[in-house]
Amino acid sequence: MSGVTPGGRLGGVKGVLFDLDGTLLDHRGAADAAIVSWVSARAPGHPRLGEVAALWAELEVPYLAMWQRGECSVQEQRRLRLRGLCAELAVPEPGDAAYADFAARYRRGWTAFPDAAETVRALDGFALGVLTNGTQPMQEEKVRAIGLAGLVGPVLTGEVLGGHFKPSPASYTGAACALGLAPEEVVLVGDDVVNDVTAPAAAGMPSVWLDRSGVERPPAGFPRITSLAGLPRLLGDLGQRGVL
Repeated sequence: MSGVTPGGRLGGVKGVLFDLDGTLLDHRGAADAAIVSWVSARAPGHPRLGEVAALWAELEVPYLAMWQRGECSVQEQRRLRLRGLCAELAVPEPGDAAYADFAARYRRGWTAFPDAAETVRALDGFALGVLTNGTQPMQEEKVRAIGLAGLVGPVLTGEVLGGHFKPSPASYTGAACALGLAPEEVVLVGDDVVNDVTAPAAAGMPSVWLDRSGVERPPAGFPRITSLAGLPRLLGDLGQRGVL
């Protein structure tokens, strides 16, 4: 954890924003386990069970985007996703009670990545926050469930940032403002190359790519870590070199 200067200031950087799903919380692990067990309970021995997690992940992107654009409610996008999955698998269409069952399974799987809490504590002195694209109540619930409430600062979603979700430039400037800082004074750390790395940089906010798999091709010119445990040292090194 060496390299972090006293008071948590590295050059002009005074704050750190974390993505939530895939960065602090293992969303993919929870979602995959939940949807596989949900389908298994309704179609035991389904021949395509091994594809279910990948199919659910593919459906997440377009339907969440519909909700973020205001084209449907968050409840409706959930129903549409399940209908789409069930149609693909030729499983009877579910009702709202079935979605509630999936949601309960998903919640039971919420866990923090092992490196999350220690890293957050090591950044004492920085203004901290979470910038995430989920719904405000659920994302706040996640932060509480994984034991980071009170440690990681405010949870900021598009619902409290004027309807601006990542990768909108206004989401980054609004999040920085919520911390009382300018975009160039905040570093965003996350696992999504567009939402958490290239888009904030284009909006004037420094970024660090968290590549937990360690196998993806990195975007050129951006700092990369494979664990949050490497973040404090990276910030210190970049600050000493005048990059931040």
